[in-house]
Amino acid sequence: MDMHFTAQELSSFFPESILEGNSDVFATGIAALADATASDLSFLVSRKHGKALDESHAAIVFLPMDYPAQPKSGKAYIRVNNPSDAVSYVCRRIEPELAPKPAPGIHPSAIVDPEAKIDPTAYVGPGCVIQAHAVIGSGCYLQAQVYVGHSSVIGADCSIFAQVSLADHTRIGDRVRLHSGVRLGADGFGYTQQGKPPQLVHVKVPQIGCVVLEDDVEIGANTCVDRARFGETRIGMGTKIDNLVQIAHNVKIGRHCILCAEVGISGSTTIGHYVVFWGQSAAAGHLTIGNGCFISGQAGVNCDLPDGAKVSGTPAYDYFQERRSIAASKQLPDMLKRIKSIEKQLDK
Repeated sequence: MDMHFTAQELSSFFPESILEGNSDVFATGIAALADATASDLSFLVSRKHGKALDESHAAIVFLPMDYPAQPKSGKAYIRVNNPSDAVSYVCRRIEPELAPKPAPGIHPSAIVDPEAKIDPTAYVGPGCVIQAHAVIGSGCYLQAQVYVGHSSVIGADCSIFAQVSLADHTRIGDRVRLHSGVRLGADGFGYTQQGKPPQLVHVKVPQIGCVVLEDDVEIGANTCVDRARFGETRIGMGTKIDNLVQIAHNVKIGRHCILCAEVGISGSTTIGHYVVFWGQSAAAGHLTIGNGCFISGQAGVNCDLPDGAKVSGTPAYDYFQERRSIAASKQLPDMLKRIKSIEKQLDK
């Protein structure tokens, strides 16, 4: 890791910070408390990790304002409002240096249609294919083997990582990040059945819509967002989607939602703003999920949800009721024994 910050420099990043200990000690790396060496920066989020702090070799540690501790000789503590956010800020400062972007331009091995429009401040990496009438905005960075389909539009300052594909007519806003293997605009899964077995056949329904990502969307590796049957599949501003997620055709997802790994959203479902889907949860098709809903891990939603609903289980129902049901189910073996004992007494 290419960094070198003294405790004084780190403290200066945060106006509210309080520096204690050796202001000249420096950090050249970042690590968890248990793994930190004498040249690392680390952080404490919770009092429950106090023992790890006491045993840590970290040179500099971000601490909560009210945590009662004093740095060891030669070390430094920096008290901040939010230690985790402070470390994230340091990471953002050094990230561009860890993987510097090439100078703007088009790699000689890229294939760019003459009718495509690429801003002169953008970078198009080796093996990329840019089709006719595609538009790539200012400050964009396309790593190796990115495919941008016919008439697709990429906004400003987007980061498109290796082997991402944008099918024809895909539109993405500004500051979008697409991680390796993302597929936008593959056909939605639509078929009609004709005939009866053994002559039954599945006839493809044409998928002629598109995918739209609004500003500041980030999508994790190997996630797929299908094009609409007609109209749009749309992901709202600021929404973050994890790896291995499936978004089907004509889905609408609102602003600032979170979809964790292996979530599946079936076709034509509409999801409001600020909704959270935990890992491996799913929603059936043609549903409406209100603003601020929380879908627990592995939950299966099969009906509309009002604003603010919190659900768990499959089929999904009220989160707290489902938790109570699970707690009660653990008592069933003992309850069964008592029931059998009562039945024996009644039979006498």
